[in-house]
Amino acid sequence: MWDPGQYQRFGDERSRPFFDLVGRVAAEAPRVVVDLGCGPGTLTAALARRWPHAKVHGIDSSAEMIEAAQALRAGSSERLSFALGDVRGWKPEGGVDVIVSNAVLQWVPGHLGVLARWAGFLQPGGWLAFQIPANHDQQAHSLLHEQAGSPPWQPRLGDVLFSRQTGDPGYYLELLTRYGCAVDAWETTYMQVLSGENPVLEWFKGTALRPVLAALGEEARADFLAEFGPKLLSAYPPASYGTLFRFRRVFVVVQK
Repeated sequence: MWDPGQYQRFGDERSRPFFDLVGRVAAEAPRVVVDLGCGPGTLTAALARRWPHAKVHGIDSSAEMIEAAQALRAGSSERLSFALGDVRGWKPEGGVDVIVSNAVLQWVPGHLGVLARWAGFLQPGGWLAFQIPANHDQQAHSLLHEQAGSPPWQPRLGDVLFSRQTGDPGYYLELLTRYGCAVDAWETTYMQVLSGENPVLEWFKGTALRPVLAALGEEARADFLAEFGPKLLSAYPPASYGTLFRFRRVFVVVQK
């Protein structure tokens, strides 16, 4: 379902929230670091560089993403490893000092229970850091849901699992303090300036559109995009400096 090349087309914009997130993790010398939903592995490798004595593991449910990550790992340190797996059922073999999850939990039904499990896996003093897109009320998402639910698309897309709504920072703070954790939670709206003919469409082709495109055949995909693209272009018209795409994200850093 996932296309690593398309996903990394806006690599700088996608990686900035990751670095803003892990910049708040004050672990000094963790032994085991896990990146849950690691994607193509480029940011997991950054964790290995930050903590040069840690074993760093990346887990992702996409075979395409793990294949790209394994290619990235070739010739790198043995401290860095990747595996195919579902973050919902993930369980470490031993203690974990840092868990990072970057833009993943919006795809996970019942992710509050998953967060509670992850916090339980941490060693005393360990860290859990995650960030989640919180722009599901944005016009682009409304247009996507509207088109997917209209004829002739609804019969073919009615069972598609779209990314789900994110809670406010206080929602996660309240949940995780119940488990005896210190919680730092905040939100940021990035004013992203994207370049290209219809860059919001290209952005969505790397993320929110993936379940839709996976559910359709090649010809139907082209038809869906041909209908959806002009709607996005109208909603996000280009300016002289590029196309402004506002993106709100919620960040949470937890210490056990």
